[in-house]
Amino acid sequence: MKIMPNRLDLGFFKYQEEFEAKALEVLRSGWYVLGKEVSSFEEEFAAYVGAKHCVGLANGLDALWLSFRVLGIGAGDEVIVPANTYIASVMGITINGATPVFVEPDEFYNIDPAKIEEKITDKTKAILVVHLYGQACKMDMVTALCKKYDLRLVEDCAQSHGATFNGKMTGTFGDFGCFSFYPSKNLGCYGDGGAIVTDSEELAAAMKMYRNYGSEKRYYNKVVGANSRLDELQAGLLRVKLTHMQELTDERTALAERYHAELKNPKLVLPKTREGCTHVWHQYVIRCEERDRLISYLDEKGIGTIIHYPIPPHLSEAYAYLGFHEGDFPITECYANTVLSIPMYNGMTEADQSAVIQALNAF
Repeated sequence: MKIMPNRLDLGFFKYQEEFEAKALEVLRSGWYVLGKEVSSFEEEFAAYVGAKHCVGLANGLDALWLSFRVLGIGAGDEVIVPANTYIASVMGITINGATPVFVEPDEFYNIDPAKIEEKITDKTKAILVVHLYGQACKMDMVTALCKKYDLRLVEDCAQSHGATFNGKMTGTFGDFGCFSFYPSKNLGCYGDGGAIVTDSEELAAAMKMYRNYGSEKRYYNKVVGANSRLDELQAGLLRVKLTHMQELTDERTALAERYHAELKNPKLVLPKTREGCTHVWHQYVIRCEERDRLISYLDEKGIGTIIHYPIPPHLSEAYAYLGFHEGDFPITECYANTVLSIPMYNGMTEADQSAVIQALNAF
């Protein structure tokens, strides 16, 4: 059987009885939208992250674009964003008519905080950090810049559930922390789902209004909002999984530590963790100059891999109108041409990981 880069069924089977009991409970309740499962999950996830408020949404992209909408950022405004992120981060900006201003990543694959200030102009209204692959960004420098220039701060935490910087969880540094609960995430549901966290009661109330057609009271619409609600079934299943988050994170950490210890091939660049940051290993990303040959070699051995991400947003067809060209962000483009995510998932067996390690070392 092929070793997949990610497997979701094993995570289900591990807690199958709990998931099935919760699903039946929700189905039998007769209440499927904005009920007690959503409100309970919002309270529990806010407590887990260390934020005062959580608002459940339909997906992570909605969390991003609605955050900028609620903050009033739009046409004529600029938002600083890492150049090597998934395109959804950039879409959260451009859906609102604002302009993304790209910044190169550091050696930890996150936005390089030393390169942000030179990109700030009088049009800059916010910084969007992305805690990529599961590692927290260096947030002290970012928050200092936001304070210095009076900028809003939004965090894309789609891959960093539970990661910390100096003991403080991702999602709690800025105006909004945006989360995805797509099934492959460290805290994933069984369909689409997302949320924001914030310490602002005012911003939380505005987000609840925007997610529900711009309405605080049924049929009374204050703004043009969206239909973006985390449903009761997904919220219930997320509540089950949330109770096991430490165990699930510890398991991924152990897998990463074994890769660190046993991968010994000079052709491979292994991931590093910055001092003060923690990593929850949403992906274990290596780099290889001969990536295409490596992918083919591993595929022949029955080992699957994924590239996160092969085309940087500034070179995507969707953002051709921004006028960027190959060579504009050389570090980002180097990463796009060399990164490779190897198998990493909860429930991965020792034998499967041994096979991956042996194959990589023999390449």
